[in-house]
Order: sequence, then structure tokens, then C-alpha cells
Amino acid sequence: MSQTSRLLLAKRLRQLRQRHRYTQQAVAEKARLDYKYYQSIEGKRPPNVTFDSLERLAKAFGISLSELLKL
Repeated sequence: MSQTSRLLLAKRLRQLRQRHRYTQQAVAEKARLDYKYYQSIEGKRPPNVTFDSLERLAKAFGISLSELLKL
């Protein structure tokens, strides 16, 4: 995933999180991800995210993977 795509994903996740009024900690718990890892995904230099993590994040927001990736 390119840096641009990772930044767009970070923005999308931040928007979803704010829309649901979740904290980063709440999203991490719902997605069964480490809090620091989730925090880095939303950060200014997001890491490459695994497919498994993307699926977990989509499930945490109650949306499909394709909906999550509508960047």
C-alpha cells in the first residue's frame, strides 16, 4: 500500500471513529488490535496494514471491507 493510500485510510478511519463517537482505545478493543498499533494506523506515518487488521476494523465499525476501503 502506498504512503498516499495509507494516509487516506488513516483519514477514513478517523472520520468513522468520530462519526461513531469512539475513542481510539474503543476501536482498538472492538477490533481486537493493540491500542498503540491502532494509534499508529491513524497517525501521520501509518504502517502497512494487514488484510486481517482491515477486516477487523471493518467489523468494529459494522461495515463491509469494501465500504471501509472506499477511500
